[in-house]
Amino acid sequence: MGMRWTDIHDIAILLEERHPEVDIMGIRFTDLWKWVQELPGFEDDPKKSNEKILEAIQMAWLDERD
Repeated sequence: MGMRWTDIHDIAILLEERHPEVDIMGIRFTDLWKWVQELPGFEDDPKKSNEKILEAIQMAWLDERD
């Protein structure tokens, strides 16, 4: 099985590699949701995502950039 929504740290690393120019705190969750699903190796059900998970990914991404 590939990456899942719960692989927050791995997702954050890949998002930073693919979107280093993004204002992380200004991103819309709809965009974040779409970008996560476009990551190589991501194989989870899109419906398993929720605002809490997206927020956790956003915070992990912010940590990754720092």
